[in-house]
This record gives sequence, C-alpha cells and structure tokens, in this order.
Amino acid sequence: MFYHGHQQATVLQNTVSAQQSQIANLEQSLSQQQKAAEKAREQLEDATTTRLNQQDSSLKSLQKAMADVKGRRPNDWLLAEADYLIRMAGRKVWLEHDAQSATALMEAADHRIAQLNDPSLVPIRQALADDITALKAVKRVDKDGIVLRLTSMQRQVEDLPLASAVIPEAEETQAPVVSESVNDWQVNLTTSLKGFVDDFITYRKRDGNVVPLLSPTQSYYLQENLKSKLDQAMRAVYQGNDTLYHEALGMAQDWALRFYNQDANATRRFVEQLNALNEQRIGVDLPQKLSSQTLVSDEIDTRLRRDIAPLTGGQS
Repeated sequence: MFYHGHQQATVLQNTVSAQQSQIANLEQSLSQQQKAAEKAREQLEDATTTRLNQQDSSLKSLQKAMADVKGRRPNDWLLAEADYLIRMAGRKVWLEHDAQSATALMEAADHRIAQLNDPSLVPIRQALADDITALKAVKRVDKDGIVLRLTSMQRQVEDLPLASAVIPEAEETQAPVVSESVNDWQVNLTTSLKGFVDDFITYRKRDGNVVPLLSPTQSYYLQENLKSKLDQAMRAVYQGNDTLYHEALGMAQDWALRFYNQDANATRRFVEQLNALNEQRIGVDLPQKLSSQTLVSDEIDTRLRRDIAPLTGGQS
C-alpha cells in the first residue's frame, strides 16, 4: 500500500510540474504577444500621425495654390479672351477673306491685353501691332457693292432686246454694158441675154456669217445661262476668286454682244456695266499667318502649367 501511494504521489507531482511549466510558457508567450501588440500600436500611431501631418501639409498647399489661382483668374480670363479674338480674326482672314473685320477683332484683342498692364506681355502686343498693320495694308474691296450691282443686272436680263437676224451686205456688181462695135455682136448678144435673165432671177454673193433669230426656248435658256454667269461672278466675289470672277463676266459679255441688239440703249448700258465690273480686281493678298496667335497660345499654356505645379507638388 505504501508503494502504491508513493507511486501515485509521484505521478501527481509530475503532472503538477508539467502544468506549471505549461503555465509558465503561456505566460511568457502572452507577454511576448503583449509586447508585439504594444509595438504594433506604437508603429500604427506613428504612421497615422505622419499621414495626418502629410495630409495637413497637402491641404495647406492646395489652399495656397487655389488662392494663387483665384488671385490670377481675372488676368487669365482677359488673356483667354484675347486668344479667342485672335483665333476669330484668323477665321475671318482665311475662311471669309474679310480683312476689315479681322482688323477690328485684333484691335479688341490688343485692348484686352493692354488692360493686364503686364510688362512681360510687351512682345505679344508688338506682334499684335505688326499683324494689325499688315491687315490694314490689305486693299479693301467693296464686295457688297459689287454683288448689289450684279444682282441689279440680273433683273435687267429679261428686258434686254434680242438681236434680229443679221444678213451680211451683198457685194456690189456692175451691170454689163453693150458695145457699139459691130464686131462684138457675139459678146453683145450674150450680154443682152444675161440682162434679160437677170430681170427674172437675181443672185448676189454675200460674205460673212448669218446670225439667225432665236426660238422662244433658246431665248429662255440664254437668259437663264446669262443669269447663272452673273450668279457665278457673285460667288467668286465672296470667295475672293479673281480668275473665276473674270471668266464668268467675260462669258456674260460675249453672250450679250452676240445675241442682243447692240443698237438698243439697254444693251449698251448692260455691256458697259459688264466692262466696268470686269476691270475691277477682287483678289487680295492676305497675310499667310498671324504671328501673335502663337505667342498668346504659348503664354496661356505657360500660365496653366504654373497654376497646376503647386497642386502636383502638394500631392507628391
């Protein structure tokens, strides 16, 4: 019995020792986990503090940049308006061939830039001055006046009198004379017979082209074609196409001389107006480019990059 009791006590003591050892290991592990958790908490606090500081710095940079942009906005708007006006002037020059309207737009753009009172923009104003001078040197063509005259002539076409059939003058021939000599009796006989026949049949030789009368259908098409040529000349005026303008008027003038009565006052005035219009030159030498347009666009791009730079720097 004693041996059996001693043996159970030993087993129980070993079990207690093992449990104590496990408890010690658990305590040590728990202590390590607590230290690791404390360290992780401290690292998280440091990271959070650093992130908050960075965000606060970014916010301050953003506020500063927005304040800077807001302070420069009126100037930027004036420069943008000048850029728009210059672009519109370019369209007037190259699409509509209207140098006068383009000059007014360029002067308005120069006024916008002058309001900025910025010495750095002097090169742009100098380029604007050069462009304005070049546009003012372009010869002014009264396009509206020419088109109004052509429109009035279109209405006159139906009142123009058509030419009658034109027959060239006949060649003058001398009547044969009978000789008084008896020896010329054969020739005199032939001459007398020829004179007798000429009393019944007359033949005269004419040199030249006969201009026949036009039928009503042909007259209608002639009038419409003549109006079409005048309309073509109007389009050429607004397009600044000098070649097409003169070709159309030349064709109209040729038809007026060939098919209308040149003795009528209406026809003579019509042809005189065609001659006067045909002597005018509608083509103009426009500038190939506006040097101020590139300078203004570059300045706007530079200012835009400068405004965006603080935003980019704050977010980095």
